Amino acid sequence: MTKKDFFRKLSYGLGQFAIGVCDVGARIVPLPLLYKFANVIGWIGYHAASKHRKIAVESLTKALGSEKTPDEIDRIARGCFNMMSGTAVEFFMFMRYPERIRQFVEIEGIEHLKKALSKGKGVVALSAHFGSFPLLLCRISLEGYKIHSMLRHMRDTNLDLLFEKKRHGMGVGSVYTQPRNECVQKSLEVLRKNEILFVQLDQNFGTAGVFVDFFGVKAATATGPIIFSMRTGAPIVPMFIFRISGPRHKIVILPEYVMDESLPKEEQILKATQELTILIEQYIRKYPHEWGWIHKRWKARPKEEKQTIDNSL
Repeated sequence: MTKKDFFRKLSYGLGQFAIGVCDVGARIVPLPLLYKFANVIGWIGYHAASKHRKIAVESLTKALGSEKTPDEIDRIARGCFNMMSGTAVEFFMFMRYPERIRQFVEIEGIEHLKKALSKGKGVVALSAHFGSFPLLLCRISLEGYKIHSMLRHMRDTNLDLLFEKKRHGMGVGSVYTQPRNECVQKSLEVLRKNEILFVQLDQNFGTAGVFVDFFGVKAATATGPIIFSMRTGAPIVPMFIFRISGPRHKIVILPEYVMDESLPKEEQILKATQELTILIEQYIRKYPHEWGWIHKRWKARPKEEKQTIDNSL
């Protein structure tokens, strides 16, 4: 076994252990104490996962360094770890007691989703890795809507299968980004059936997407949701979830995003990607601890930026 394989297996083992702890906690810890339990896990994660803590602080500094003090950035980073542990613990709690989802997760703007679906073209639900988004999927499903989440396979196949099984049990479908042809085919099928395709637009997308401003820094962003909408006529409906307190969450569904059809196709795509990215940024600014800052959002860099760096050497 190579050193790389060893650390990969160790990482998977620690991940499975952490998920196991969250599952056990969701079963045995009373609801009033559940989030204190989650915060303990978040505290441990913040101090133990030094690599991810460093990424979170670096990301926060890049995005908010001119607006927040180092202490404020540190508090948001800690809140981010608490958010992730809380999301994991309550995921298992809500899966065990699904009747609580209706009780604790309210929806604002469901009429916008109904109006969009009335067109019969399906809906591209635009969101981010923000808040307890698995609860958003479950709550929409409980309202009687067919919803499918577009996502990557997890590196740990055991955890991947576990979460797929949990989503399936709540009536939430999965559309995996790879293989690409299958992803496109299944996405189009979802929209043709007048169902909901849930897509998160806040991840680094290498050089295949377009670069738009995100917190004032160019970020590689996927254009797939916009292209699906243009190709099928499916309305783009932004939606987000955030925590009110404890197990109480609020889903906000916004009116359909309207494309600027006066522009050439490429400019339409770029404008829509930028405006939807700004919308995501607005929610993150309002609830900064609800976003996963441990993701390297600005990892890919534009060619012209690299060229400028090369020329300055």
